[in-house]
Amino acid sequence: MVSAHSAVSVIAAKRDGAELGDDQIDWVVDAFTRGEVADEQMSALAMAILLRGMTRREIARWTRAMIDSGRRLDFTDLPRPTVDKHSTGGVGDKITLPLAPLVAACGAAVPQLSGRGLGHTGGTLDKLESIPGWRADVPLPLMREMTADPKIGAVVCAAGADLAPADKRLYALRDVTGTVESVPLIASSIMSKKIAEGTAALVLDVKVGGGAFMKDLDSARELATAMVELGADAGVRTVALLTAMDTPLGRTAGNALEVAEAVEVLAGGGPGDVVELTLALAREMLAQAGIHEVDPADALADGRAMDHWRAMIAAQGGDPDAPLPRAKHAETVPAERSGTLTRLDAMAVGLAAWRLGAGRARQGDPVQFGAGVEMHAKPGDAVTAGQPLFTLHTDTPEAIPIALDTLRAGHDIGPEAPAPTPLVLDRIVP
Repeated sequence: MVSAHSAVSVIAAKRDGAELGDDQIDWVVDAFTRGEVADEQMSALAMAILLRGMTRREIARWTRAMIDSGRRLDFTDLPRPTVDKHSTGGVGDKITLPLAPLVAACGAAVPQLSGRGLGHTGGTLDKLESIPGWRADVPLPLMREMTADPKIGAVVCAAGADLAPADKRLYALRDVTGTVESVPLIASSIMSKKIAEGTAALVLDVKVGGGAFMKDLDSARELATAMVELGADAGVRTVALLTAMDTPLGRTAGNALEVAEAVEVLAGGGPGDVVELTLALAREMLAQAGIHEVDPADALADGRAMDHWRAMIAAQGGDPDAPLPRAKHAETVPAERSGTLTRLDAMAVGLAAWRLGAGRARQGDPVQFGAGVEMHAKPGDAVTAGQPLFTLHTDTPEAIPIALDTLRAGHDIGPEAPAPTPLVLDRIVP
């Protein structure tokens, strides 16, 4: 049967600023998934979307078409309400690790599909894969079993190949064609997977600042609003927090280093900013799930969250008691003078960790689980000349000089403490 549409006509329509019809969107996404629309044609359409934008209706239809390219999971029969969280990515962002078991300990089910890192931002699956035996690929029956089990209640795993496969193909094209920055395509990429995941509620952590994808509040609000609207249109209760990412979260950036820090949080300690954001997101997730009578701070303090963490890790083959990988080399960097740390650039720390081996330049590259950066001071802390400021961990010591140069350019020590800035900058609701 001959289609009423062609790739060229759809590309030209969007190039000229037209609003694409539902049938045009459905056809082009389906044809791309089947290989009828070539990569170079979809790349041209992605560029047209970047330059011309999309209406709310177009974004919603595009998202639905990507969901329909694969299967949609269904957790409506679970004995507890489902809720998930998604972060747009930052440096030292290990929040998912304590957050998922914490929210599960408070009575919700958390079926979280996560990804691997690329470039300066770390990936949740890379962090968890540093735990001996832990596996990211979880079959659906085990996902259901884990989320239904009152002693576990959460699963953090990789998305199957049949979940929004159109998005996976399009994402790879955007990465090499300069179209990653398109807000409609970012929003639909994130939300197609989250809606297909089958969760009833979703909390978005949209990072803002030098170490984030969205550098300023206006662009972050635009993206957050688009995603919240997509969730509402699809019947998923959705709220977004805009959170600061000029400075790394916590005191570590790197896979096993961040796991150790997350376990400290679950044990009732850990850095204040990680605890603060974990609790803020937990309270939002519980509210979206309709659970109002439980304070997640209590579940951190009394050990319930740690119990759920251990059960979750063990259910996915991991040993929660096994020693975490350590890098073969460590080099401590002292403060060059006394004063107050006034700036610690998240992008610089992320790039340094990547150079040391904690991240990857291309999808599929291996990572060093023990590599990364330890930060012994954060902005506002007093430092004395010669005291440890950073510790660099790596299996490839030849990478240390360039990582060190990056860190030196990414921090300042001055006479006065900087004004404190809030961690949560805004809240976006439908």
